[in-house]
Amino acid sequence: MAEDLNIISGTKTEQYESLIPQIIGLLEGEPDLIANLANVCASLKEQFDWLWVGFYVVKPAFAEASPGANDELVLAPFQGPVACTRIKRGKGVCGTCWQQAATIVVPDVEKFPGHIACSTLSKSEIVVPVIRNGQVIAVLDSDSEEINHFDETDKFYLEKIVDLIQF
Repeated sequence: MAEDLNIISGTKTEQYESLIPQIIGLLEGEPDLIANLANVCASLKEQFDWLWVGFYVVKPAFAEASPGANDELVLAPFQGPVACTRIKRGKGVCGTCWQQAATIVVPDVEKFPGHIACSTLSKSEIVVPVIRNGQVIAVLDSDSEEINHFDETDKFYLEKIVDLIQF
């Protein structure tokens, strides 16, 4: 597939419905995970012009403890301003999503207990877990400069998108 996206206007549903086949085309035949994560981020950023969109992956912490004892989320491909590099389980929206293994929609990040402000411009957020073999292995994090930007439509389609990625 050509690396040019067909960016459309319309309802949020129409935009996702147009974007998903294009993401599938970008992922087909490409085995490299980093390339695929980068293209998913770029696709979402181009279509929706969110403040920030990216992945955090679960990796062992720099610790002498037993393997997995101090796992943390580590920044992976993203689009937008510089971001927090490491996030502990249960901390902020991303760490809470990881801990709960469930998508979290935050209408106003100022009202989320323990929110980690990687950018003061972020006003709302959605974080979707990437679950494989019953374990969260990554999260897809999206931030908007608008309060109450993300909803059940975003949840539905972003969950479909993370399921397309071969980890």
